[in-house]
Amino acid sequence: MQQRVIDNPKFTVHRNTLAASLGFREPRNHVQGGNLVFAAATSATACTDALERAIAAQFGLDVPVVVSTAAELQTALLRCPFAAAVDARPNLVHIGFCRTKFPAVAAAELGARAQEGERIAVVGPHVWIDYESGVARSKLTPTVLDRCAGAPVTMRNARTLRAVLGMLDAG
Repeated sequence: MQQRVIDNPKFTVHRNTLAASLGFREPRNHVQGGNLVFAAATSATACTDALERAIAAQFGLDVPVVVSTAAELQTALLRCPFAAAVDARPNLVHIGFCRTKFPAVAAAELGARAQEGERIAVVGPHVWIDYESGVARSKLTPTVLDRCAGAPVTMRNARTLRAVLGMLDAG
């Protein structure tokens, strides 16, 4: 039994019911940001496809979904290049999840848009951004991230990532 996480902030209604109807076990939410933790015997790709189809059928929404395993999330956190910043200000260090691998060349384009103090690193399939002075005034917006990645990107701060990992450990 693998633990999985659905990661999409637009999908906030009836997550548990929908996940259970698909045969996913122990569905539970972390806040209202689109984080649904559940257990499934199928692959992350199969879970992603099933969830996207079910959301479209039930709600008429075309919502991109990113599903990660507990091991993938733990590895991502361990590989964070801004570990000291994660400890000091976890709400300002964000990880970006994308359905495809985040292109390493996109880091240069994001770097050109970065405000003073912002740091960007592409590590494996994820992008990490340290919004040292805050997210609100950053030019590294969701639209810019999606365009650079060539696919939808959903961001989570390190505090949320740790909370989700805690749910997975407890599940």
